[in-house]
Amino acid sequence: MWSGIAAIGLLVGCTDRGGKASSQDGGARAPIVTISADQAVSPVPPWRAPVIAVTAENLDDLNKRGEAALAAGRLHADADSAIPIYLALRAYAPDDRRFAKGLDKAVALLLVEGDTALKGIDDEPLSLRGAHEAAAVARVAAPEHRKVVAYLERVDRADQAQEANRLGEEDLNAGRVGENGKGGALARFREALELRPNDARASQGIAAAESALIRHAELAADRDDYAGAERWLAAAAQVRPKFDTASSAQGRIAAQRRARIGGLRDQGIAALPKFGGIDVARGHLATLLRIAPAGDPAAAELRERIELATHYGLFRPGQVFTDAMNLGGRGPAMVVIPHGAFRMGAEPSEAGSTDAERPTRNIRFERGVAMSRYEITVGEFRRFMNSTKHRARAARRGYSTAYDERSGNLVRRGGVDWRSDYAGNPAADNLPVVHVSAKDAVAYVEWLSAITGQRYRLPSEAEFEYALRAGSQGAYPWGDGSPPARVGNLTGSLDASPSRRHWRNAFQGFGDGAWGPMPVGSYAPNAFGLHDMAGNVSEWVADCWHDNYRRAPRDGAAWFNPGCRTRVLRGGSWSSSPAQSRAAWRQGTSADTTNGRLGFRIVREI
Repeated sequence: MWSGIAAIGLLVGCTDRGGKASSQDGGARAPIVTISADQAVSPVPPWRAPVIAVTAENLDDLNKRGEAALAAGRLHADADSAIPIYLALRAYAPDDRRFAKGLDKAVALLLVEGDTALKGIDDEPLSLRGAHEAAAVARVAAPEHRKVVAYLERVDRADQAQEANRLGEEDLNAGRVGENGKGGALARFREALELRPNDARASQGIAAAESALIRHAELAADRDDYAGAERWLAAAAQVRPKFDTASSAQGRIAAQRRARIGGLRDQGIAALPKFGGIDVARGHLATLLRIAPAGDPAAAELRERIELATHYGLFRPGQVFTDAMNLGGRGPAMVVIPHGAFRMGAEPSEAGSTDAERPTRNIRFERGVAMSRYEITVGEFRRFMNSTKHRARAARRGYSTAYDERSGNLVRRGGVDWRSDYAGNPAADNLPVVHVSAKDAVAYVEWLSAITGQRYRLPSEAEFEYALRAGSQGAYPWGDGSPPARVGNLTGSLDASPSRRHWRNAFQGFGDGAWGPMPVGSYAPNAFGLHDMAGNVSEWVADCWHDNYRRAPRDGAAWFNPGCRTRVLRGGSWSSSPAQSRAAWRQGTSADTTNGRLGFRIVREI
């Protein structure tokens, strides 16, 4: 039975280099197979031989007309064609070998024409009509001939292949690709190839099915469903394993995935400095973790940057930096202190401790802070004084408390101010500034904040002790026992003044070679990278004095009461006793106090 055939055009959804669909509908549909109206093939009616009257008088003439038609290749179109003539002659004279032989030659040529038409289906699907026309004539001319029977089988297989192709195209248009091996377009097209090897229409259909699977993978990738994309690509790779179409698509989608991962990382990092940016970056990280392969470095980098931004803003723990001043130059060197927790204060069993250092309490800093690497120097304070109208307390009062070598005591001395060293002599710019009050220190940080655009302040007591301990929890900043070499400028029994005085209450067997403050940075830094925390000069902090920690802030903030007159100083100095060099030691004094062993350092919020 004959079945019609239609020419096809495979409109495969193509993609540009970026993996985006180039069709007008955005690539949302699968490849479409279309059949145009003018390509439809109408059924071929049964062939009937024209009626030709044969008589004894026209027998030879008809034979000559048959030979001429055969030579001219006119086989069956009309009464002047070879097959109708030889059919009529054979019917009239069935024993005449001439007529049987002529008919055989005509049918053989007919089958050649039919096979040519069958071979032309791949280039011109309408040529199948010619094959069916030849079949219709052959059924009448020589239905029992073995070559005719074989030809009719070939036509029948071509019909079945075309029907399989048609059904495959319907499945493909409906999205039934059959990638799971259960029916669908792929099964239809493969059936067509079994019936008719090298069938171009079936091969094109299989290519279209492969493209449909690849398009599913591309759409999944566009939705950030890269696991789904890999499944679609794996199915596509099974369709035509000898071609690199699927592997090329895999490369494109892998590049898209890398670009997407990198874009999410960059968007997350870019969001961090903005208001609410950490939450935005976490959203990008969640998407990145969902689509990135395990252990992807971009995910690790963004996670680390979010962690750092959460605790350190745009900085890293241990980072050293300076801020530019709007009047030129740079501010003090700052070190980023890691966030963390510690136990503040002294246990009752700690030798030399007082109730002012209790009760002990656990303090946690959820965010890091930057602290000046060194105590503020004379040179740094001079720049502040030269650029403001501030009048330092000692200069305004006309005196301060300085070390007197003759008596070995700290005594009041006129004409001593921030420009003086511990003994009242002119101070070098690299010495820590002394003879400054708490109000002078506050004025300095307010000025520094104004000219840098950053928020500088004095450290809180908790911040100072946390930075002083730097991870240690012993009685002293370095732990317990005698101080190690070069830990800081402390009172040691081996130290001597210019006139060979020695300390009466000092660390036995220790000497640092100094009497009075040394230039900042002369000794080794602690574990946080800070110098002179354990000695050199004691330092003002932001807190007002309270007799104990019972109602102190639990978050490590400064305990400050507006208008308070008594402030806290922390940290041992060049002239502090061992008990005053403990990590928990604290003392209250008037905010107007100035002397040769008290300076300050600063913090900057990040």
